[in-house]
Amino acid sequence: MEWLQYVFAGLFVVLGGVCVVLVVVQLPGTWLLLGVAAAIEYVDRFYLPEDDAQTFGWWVLGGCLALAAIGEIIEFVAGAAGAKKGGSSTRGMVGALIGGIAGIFIFASLFSIVPFVGTLFGAFLGSILGTFVGAIVGELTAEQSTIKGSMKPAIGATIGRVLGTMSKVGIAMAMWMALSVDAFF
Repeated sequence: MEWLQYVFAGLFVVLGGVCVVLVVVQLPGTWLLLGVAAAIEYVDRFYLPEDDAQTFGWWVLGGCLALAAIGEIIEFVAGAAGAKKGGSSTRGMVGALIGGIAGIFIFASLFSIVPFVGTLFGAFLGSILGTFVGAIVGELTAEQSTIKGSMKPAIGATIGRVLGTMSKVGIAMAMWMALSVDAFF
């Protein structure tokens, strides 16, 4: 392995860690991680010798692609299952989804006074609070609904969102470790 390949592997480890942090704040870190790995794999043909023109094995990249897809499914299903377990209506589940996305952007911009860290914290906080408020608003638009009756579905949606995100972070860490080890060996 040439010294340049070690440099790219080291950079990948650092960028991969940043991608895992992005997953925590509801950004597409798993897909960015795969994108960085694919970019390195593409650049490999320009600086590696012909007999060793690969940093990542195709099986590892394919496995990580499957893991990223599974992570997305788990996150979606966990949020919906949490809302449903709390007795949410379809409107409440849609409200939780829209509220979570809106909360990310609203709170990220509110906390952007502190560069990078504030934005990440704001996005994380916004996804949780936005999911909660969105579920309540969605439930209140249903017939015969009260604020008190909307609390249980909103709490369920929020817990589901947090559990789904935790699962996705675990998957992102597994992808990061697999790709990092493969980059060096």
